[in-house]
Amino acid sequence: MRPVELSLIAGRAHYELVIARLAQARRSIWIATANLKELMVEGRRRSARSRQRFRSVLDILDARAQAGVELRLLHAGAPSRAFRKSFDAHPRLVAGALELRQCPRVHFKTVIVDAECCYLGSANWTGAGLGAKGSGRRNFELGLVTEDEDVIDEVQALYEAVWSGSQCAGCKLRDEGCEAPLDLG
Repeated sequence: MRPVELSLIAGRAHYELVIARLAQARRSIWIATANLKELMVEGRRRSARSRQRFRSVLDILDARAQAGVELRLLHAGAPSRAFRKSFDAHPRLVAGALELRQCPRVHFKTVIVDAECCYLGSANWTGAGLGAKGSGRRNFELGLVTEDEDVIDEVQALYEAVWSGSQCAGCKLRDEGCEAPLDLG
């Protein structure tokens, strides 16, 4: 145990802090979530003629991909139809700029930006968790944000272990018919 600087965030602070950090990413964005749904954020859609106040967070990730940012999204369940529809509308992301991997055992929620800022908390990658939903429609979420290198290293090590499939060999779900084991080697 050692002292670590953390910020506790709740409610809309999830949206304000995490989405703002995504938009500023320079090198990498690693996301882990149990539920993967369309996540709407404030701002105009890609179309200049659109008058809608909200757009998909995938627009932000597409812009980050265009800037050369590595994008990974690790999730447990099948993505929602709305997520798939929005994802399919981003050819760069579909072509592999946003790497998606599914593991039914993933339940941790994290967003790591540039290996410098880490969110850990209860919020899934959903509108009610991290999105722009109004206060009467948001989940009650708590999370921690840190820039502590040792904490970030530990979270990234767990993420990488799941991402690479090194956890699959010892997973009991594999014996019960895991649909898509990640052990790639």
